[in-house]
Amino acid sequence: MKIQQNRSHLRQRWLKKPILAKSLHCWLIDNGSLTARLQARYTHFAVKPLVVKSKAVKYAKPIQGEALLLNQPNHKMALIREVLLMGNNQPVVFAHSVLPLASLRGAWSGLGKLGNKPLGATLFANPKVKRTPLAYKKLPRYHPISMRVAAHLQATPKALWARRSIFTLNCDRILVTEVFLNEILNNKND
Repeated sequence: MKIQQNRSHLRQRWLKKPILAKSLHCWLIDNGSLTARLQARYTHFAVKPLVVKSKAVKYAKPIQGEALLLNQPNHKMALIREVLLMGNNQPVVFAHSVLPLASLRGAWSGLGKLGNKPLGATLFANPKVKRTPLAYKKLPRYHPISMRVAAHLQATPKALWARRSIFTLNCDRILVTEVFLNEILNNKND
């Protein structure tokens, strides 16, 4: 019984390095702005909000483990922003951001109203914003974020590589998870 619990814990753990990520490795480990890299790669870059009724955001409880990373009780609601980053009209990245309500004040008060504007551009434009080291995970099909990706795309592979990090400004924290879709490996001129 204890062995099964330890294995279950390992499946939930995020890694310090993307082991066996193959062709996605260079995308995953890049510490710069993913938005800027995608804008440089694709002639047509766009952010497609996925929760259209409320401009790509909704209030919900964070996924298990996210609240802990944000130093927030599990029962507290947060602003959840989910978008597809589009390259030449193809979804290439699914972005899932968790913004505790306490973080949506002061310098970050406009983050809940971004709509189709990239969050990354806002975060990397402010030199006072700090980023924790990236963590990586090959998300299984049953992971809550994989299931959200599947809900918005017609087909999803068995597993998707993701990375996440926390951005801080003063004492406020937000969590950004980026899931790399297979289309990102296609030729940029497609």
